[in-house]
Amino acid sequence: MNISILGFGTVGKGVYEIVKKANGQTRNLSVSHILIRKNKERVLPEMTDNIEEILNDKNTDVVVEAIGGIEPAHEYILSALEHGKHVITANKAVIAVYLKEFTDAAEQNNVKFYFEASVGGGIPWIQGLEKALRIDRVNSIQGIFNGTSNFILDQMSRRGGSFVDVLKEAQKLGYAEADPSADIDGIDVANKLCISCDIAYNIDIKNRKALPIFGIRNITAKDVEYFAKKGLSVKLIGRTHQKGNKFDYVVEPSLFVNHSLEANTPDNYNLISLNGDTIGKLDFFGQGAGMLPTANAVIQDILDIQEEKEHLKREFNKKLEYCPQLTKGDYLVRSKADVADLFKDFAPTYEGKYLAVHSIPVGEMHKIMRQVLKVDSSAFMVSLPNGEAVA
Repeated sequence: MNISILGFGTVGKGVYEIVKKANGQTRNLSVSHILIRKNKERVLPEMTDNIEEILNDKNTDVVVEAIGGIEPAHEYILSALEHGKHVITANKAVIAVYLKEFTDAAEQNNVKFYFEASVGGGIPWIQGLEKALRIDRVNSIQGIFNGTSNFILDQMSRRGGSFVDVLKEAQKLGYAEADPSADIDGIDVANKLCISCDIAYNIDIKNRKALPIFGIRNITAKDVEYFAKKGLSVKLIGRTHQKGNKFDYVVEPSLFVNHSLEANTPDNYNLISLNGDTIGKLDFFGQGAGMLPTANAVIQDILDIQEEKEHLKREFNKKLEYCPQLTKGDYLVRSKADVADLFKDFAPTYEGKYLAVHSIPVGEMHKIMRQVLKVDSSAFMVSLPNGEAVA
C-alpha cells in the first residue's frame, strides 16, 4: 500500500519510522508522499508542499492526516475521501467536530475513514469500544484521557511541586506544548470524550459549547497535599452517562481513593473505562500519547484496511437529549471569596478552607462555578468519590 502523510510533526515522523521498519518485516507498505509547509526545506525525497500532487496521485492508497487542528485538516480529509483514498487520522480536534461528515463521505466514496489513534494514543480504545457495542449498550464512559495533565498531577502528588514548576518540566520533556491550554484546560479531554460519546451512543454532538469543562490550571500544591492527607488523589476526568433518551458529559478534576486504578495511573499514561449491559466494566490502560504509541495505532488502522478488516459501522443519527441534570455529585470548592450563598440549595458546609457541596447536578455545579470564577479567577473545584448517582 502506498501511503501519503500530511504533516511531518510527531505523529507523521512516527508513522514514517514504523512504515520503514514494517517494510523490513515483509509488510507491503511504503510512503510515497509527505506534505510539508511551503518554503520548508525538503530533507526527504518523498516531501512535497503540493496537496494536489497527493490528491491526484492514483497510486496513493491511504492518506494519513497528521497536521492537527481544524483547518486545513478538515478540507484535506474531505478532499482525500472524495478522491477515493482511505484516510487515517489521529486528529481528535477535527474528528470531534466532523466525525459524521467524514463517515458519510467515506461511505459515499467507498473508502474507509479510521481514527483509532485519536483517543488514547496507543491504547486500542476505539476498537475496544466498538467491539463492546457489537453486543452491549454502553451506558457510561469515564477516563483519564490526557497524558499531559496526568503527568502534571502525578508529579505534583509524588514530589509536592507547584503546578507552574511541573508544567515547565512537562514542556521540557515534550509532554506539553508551548501553549498548554488544550491539555490543562480540559479541551483535549473534551474532544476525546465527544468522539467516544458519538460512537457509544451513535449520535452527532452538535452543541459542543454546552459541554461543562473545568481544567487543572488553578490547582495548587496545597490542594494536592490536602487531598493526600485524606487518602485521595486528583485526576482530570472525562465522563458521560446515558439513560433512556438522555445523556450527559463532563470534564472536571475528580478525587479517587488511593487504592483505585485511577489514583495509580502514573506519568503520562491513560486509563479509560466503559460499562456495558453484559460485559460490565472494562478498563483500557496504556500510553495515551507519544510519537511511536500514537503512530502504532495509525499503522494498525492501515493494516486493517490492507487486510480488509471492517470496523463497526455507525450512522451517528440517533436522537438523544443532552441533559446537564442527569448526574448528581458531591464537590469541594476552594475560593478566596465567600461563595456559600451561591450553593445554598445544596447543603454547603465548610471543611477547612474548602466548601463542600452535596448532591448537586453536574451541569448546575459548573454553571455556578462560572459565577465563582468571575469573583475569584483562582478558584478551584473537584468532584468527590462516589458522586455519580444518576438522577
